[in-house]
Amino acid sequence: MSKHTTISPEEAADRLAIRELVEAYAHFADRRDAKGQMALFTEDTHFVVYMNAKDSTPSQELHSREALAPVFAALNQYTATMHFLGQTTILTLADDHGTGETYCMPHHLTIDGGTRRLMIAALRYSDQFVKIDGAWLFAERLLYVDWLEERALS
Repeated sequence: MSKHTTISPEEAADRLAIRELVEAYAHFADRRDAKGQMALFTEDTHFVVYMNAKDSTPSQELHSREALAPVFAALNQYTATMHFLGQTTILTLADDHGTGETYCMPHHLTIDGGTRRLMIAALRYSDQFVKIDGAWLFAERLLYVDWLEERALS
């Protein structure tokens, strides 16, 4: 069990705002709002995907907010998605920057004719956050895929 210390109202507000940032990412993804997702990142964001979390070589690496557009638009290939968030642990937090880790299990539904398929991924995000003009944004987001499961649905 961890020991909790008293935090200031400002720190509590920052922690809540960071959690809401993480939740907004999933919300916009499930609504296919790529522009909404992109707005959660700094202009010079660093976004890295590791399709195999055990491989230190990234599958994809992007270096700007605008470069995220095709990544987020790729969700349009699915009939529906649901990004189920697990814990978000804020590891460090200072006045205008912080780090954290979030677990996520996105569910991706594909319907092709009468065939329904579901892909579930076990993801971890390693994040660096920055506060700009009072708003928390992702400065860096590393996406690690721990495993994928695909199955037919009835």
